[in-house]
Amino acid sequence: MSKQTVLGRVTQLAKANINALLDQAEDPQRMLDQLIRDYANNIADTEEAVAATIGNLRLMEQDHREDVEAAKEWGGKALAASRKADELRGGGQVAEADRFDNLAKVALGRQLQSEKEARTAEPTIAAQTEVVAKLRTGLDRMRAKLGELEAKRDELVARAKSAQAQNTMMDAVKNVDVLDPTSELSRFEDKVRREEARALGKQELAASSLDAQFEQLDALGDDAEIEARLAALKK
Repeated sequence: MSKQTVLGRVTQLAKANINALLDQAEDPQRMLDQLIRDYANNIADTEEAVAATIGNLRLMEQDHREDVEAAKEWGGKALAASRKADELRGGGQVAEADRFDNLAKVALGRQLQSEKEARTAEPTIAAQTEVVAKLRTGLDRMRAKLGELEAKRDELVARAKSAQAQNTMMDAVKNVDVLDPTSELSRFEDKVRREEARALGKQELAASSLDAQFEQLDALGDDAEIEARLAALKK
């Protein structure tokens, strides 16, 4: 995966408009769960690509350090060979001195090559360092966006449960309004009152009958008294 592709993915995902996605979703909770899974997978893929990019940068940095160290080492060897040549030439050993001067030239050539390689790598290392910094920033944004998605999902689930509970309660209240149990109580109360009135009526009727019997008894007593007095007169 190229660095441009990785950086493009990080930038695109980091700028995802979650609210717009939620507005278009028929089932936001399921949509968010799937979006979170996809986003987490994208983060994992991007992390691997970023890790590879960082690894390549570290290899280039290591090669650069080795080139710098090699240049320094070849410079030291060139200096040592040159001094040895001067020493031999001072002692009259011209041929041997020329050999060491040739060795010094070879060392200087190697030094020059190492320095060129180090300088050539430096712009690439600088560019890769900048890319890695942007990739790290993009990953941080993706991780923050993932946290936002998870928080949004949790909030949505809580709101859905609350709404469901409210709807259930309102349905129950509506059913109570439609089938008002107090109306049943009122009918039962009316029935009880009718029974009570019926009982009062029976009591009143029973009382009237009893009074009539006592009145009849009183009337019989009067008749007996009259008969007794009539008999007394006849005597």
